[in-house]
Amino acid sequence: MNKQEQWSSKIGFILAAAGSAIGLGAIWMFPYMAGMNGGGVFFLLFILFTIVIGAPILLAEFFIGRRTQRDAITAFQKLVPHSAWPLVGVLGVASAFIILSFYSVVGGWILSYLLRNGTGQLFQAKEADYNQLFEQIISNPAEVILAQGVFMLMTILVVRGGIQKGIERASVFLMPALFLLFIALVIRSLTLDGAMEGVTFLLKPDWSLLTGKTSLLALGQAFFALSIGVSIMITYASYLGKNEDMPRSAFSVAGLNIVISLLAGLVIFPAVFALGFEPDAGPGLVFVVLPAVFNEIAFGSVFFFIFLLLLLFATLTSAFSILEIVVAALTKGDPAKRQKFTWIAGISIFVVGIPSALSFGVFSDVEIFGRSIFDFASFITNNIGMPLGALFISLFVGYRMKRNEVYEEILRGSSIGSKFFAVWYFCVKYVAPVAITLVFLQSFGLF
Repeated sequence: MNKQEQWSSKIGFILAAAGSAIGLGAIWMFPYMAGMNGGGVFFLLFILFTIVIGAPILLAEFFIGRRTQRDAITAFQKLVPHSAWPLVGVLGVASAFIILSFYSVVGGWILSYLLRNGTGQLFQAKEADYNQLFEQIISNPAEVILAQGVFMLMTILVVRGGIQKGIERASVFLMPALFLLFIALVIRSLTLDGAMEGVTFLLKPDWSLLTGKTSLLALGQAFFALSIGVSIMITYASYLGKNEDMPRSAFSVAGLNIVISLLAGLVIFPAVFALGFEPDAGPGLVFVVLPAVFNEIAFGSVFFFIFLLLLLFATLTSAFSILEIVVAALTKGDPAKRQKFTWIAGISIFVVGIPSALSFGVFSDVEIFGRSIFDFASFITNNIGMPLGALFISLFVGYRMKRNEVYEEILRGSSIGSKFFAVWYFCVKYVAPVAITLVFLQSFGLF
């Protein structure tokens, strides 16, 4: 077997890992979830749960990946041979495959909006019906399949280049560009008349809105925003050198995710409130409400184009990591097989994703357990695959691995002491399993 690839630098790994976490969850999902669930209260709980639960599970995945230097499936085989634990890796790879099949559909929607905005079609009329436009786009079979195919092609071309020349090089460019674009949008949004009402909504908690449901939804957002439970970070950490500071990297990724979520809120809510829109528009906030918002301000088409670009950047960096899980499992660490299996995996994911792309048009009448094909694919991964994967990872590190082995690996190359380890280990072994179980049960409406 050829030598396992590795990241060329610490910052390259952190930016790639952050890019994996910072996708639709932070920029698309967080604003509408916060808008529907109390704003400041939701954001505060999201920060708390990201630090106490999300980051510890993230570091647990780092531990498994770096210790074994193997893909998600082989990692468990190496740590506990002749056991059922490798099925956790299988679950992660299968979930990643399905996630990218519908994730690429949303990526295609973003490309469609970018094209319309770039050609001036999006803002032709002041009183445009953006809800009708959104429905028109997602129900057009030729457009959604072509856009999904272009998005997958972009993902394949980067991942086939490998870790250093593909994913790391793209992430080192895309992540700083994402931050710069966000800063430009935040400045524009905050200079609108009445913008401070939106800032207050996001940053000042109204404790009367604190409920059990809000807490669980904030926990779920923290959980899904970091993409834990799909073994993405096991795969990424397998390319780490043995002396990298894993705790610092884990909390850097979690911190960047919080910052991007904050910036997304500071772009959207000040503009929404300043122009008299409602923050609780739900999943259509980005595709329906935001175009209407930007249509009302000077140079709105330019600023919305910038927003779509950063949304595309964030979606692509997540897509790179998801495809990499599948490719790593197929190549088993052999770079010579990368190009072949990247094309095979990418094309297969595209084909499997076609029914999801058509589920708002041609297949709109097709339902699986009362859900559209797209919604069913999302449900079985976001509500079943990811929570189960994260639960098993926390149980594996907390109960199956020996504590002293975990201690040595976590603190190798780190200046963080034993007190940090004790707190982290407690969170992984006791807090995370309970919290994940609550999210899992709540997603099924069991309480």
